[in-house]
Amino acid sequence: MKPSSSSAMAWLYRGLALAGLVSTWAFNLHYLGTGGSLAPSRFWADAMVNPLTSAITIDVYLSALVFSIWVWHQTAATSRWRALGWIALCFGVGLVVALPLYLAQREPQTTPGTA
Repeated sequence: MKPSSSSAMAWLYRGLALAGLVSTWAFNLHYLGTGGSLAPSRFWADAMVNPLTSAITIDVYLSALVFSIWVWHQTAATSRWRALGWIALCFGVGLVVALPLYLAQREPQTTPGTA
């Protein structure tokens, strides 16, 4: 049986979330293992070390804020805890993980034989 396109998209999103988790957290763990810190003053100083890292940092954090507002608007009416979970995942693990997983769970679910 051929998977439906929505099922394939959900798996693509999950794969991208996994790739994002592995690729970014390899750097995060290296940063923390070599004396980096999540203390705001140290973290932001390190993230803004040059114009390129400043641009990328601002881009990602503003995108995460937009994602969080969107998730809250879409999800909070049915479950504030679920919305808060997605927002916590976004800022605690990363937008690169939270966004594709959120999109995967929004894909229409098909049952065998209905696609």
